[in-house]
Amino acid sequence: MIAIVQFGGSNCDRDALRAFTELGLDARLVWHEDGLPEDTTGVMLPGGFSYGDYLRAGAMAARSPIMAEIREAAENGVPVLGVCNGAQIGCESGLTPGMFTTNASARFQCEHVYLRVENADTPWTQAYEEGEVIELPIAHGEGRFEITDDELAALEADDRILFRYCDADGNVTDEANPNGSKTNVAGVTGLVPTVAVLMPHPERAALPDIGSTDGQGVLLGFN
Repeated sequence: MIAIVQFGGSNCDRDALRAFTELGLDARLVWHEDGLPEDTTGVMLPGGFSYGDYLRAGAMAARSPIMAEIREAAENGVPVLGVCNGAQIGCESGLTPGMFTTNASARFQCEHVYLRVENADTPWTQAYEEGEVIELPIAHGEGRFEITDDELAALEADDRILFRYCDADGNVTDEANPNGSKTNVAGVTGLVPTVAVLMPHPERAALPDIGSTDGQGVLLGFN
C-alpha cells in the first residue's frame, strides 16, 4: 500500500490518490500524526503548501515525527517519492541532497515544462529512454534547486540526476529553465535510487481525461 502522507496544507494528495487508483495501484491517504501503517510498501510526499510554507517551504513538515519513520522505511528499501512540496520536504529532511528555494523570477510559476530523462535506470524513470523528453506541469514559488558545486559533482558522478528542464527538442538551455535551478535540475535521487524528489507534477499528467499521460511512468515506479 502506498501511503500518501498528508500534512496541514497539503493539496495534491487527492490528485495523487486518483492517479494511483486509475493506474491500479493500492494507495491510501495517511495523516502525518497517525504514522505509517504497518502495510506500507511505498510512500508519496505530495505537493501543496504544508504549514503555509512558513520558515521555508517544507521545513516544518520535515520535522514531523513521521519523517523519522519514512527515513527508516527508505533505508529498508521502501520506495519514497516527493513531488513539489513533497520534494522540498524530502530535501529538508535529508532524504535527498540540495534544497529548493525561491524561483529566480520571484514569482509563482504555473505552466507546462519539458523534461529530459537523464537516467533511465531507476524505478521512477525505467518506463522512459535516456534522453527522452516528457512534458509535465509545474506549480511552485520555491522550485529553484540549489546545491553546492561539490555535491552537484557527486550527483553527476553517481548518475543521480533524474530529469533536467529542457526545450521540446531536448536541449538544456537557460530559456527552458522555469525557475533558475542549478544546471536545470528538476529531480534527483537519494543515496539509493528508490528514493527520489522532483519539482514537476507527474500525478497531474497521468490520466487521459486531463490531457498528457507523460507522468504515468514516474508513478509506476511504485509498481
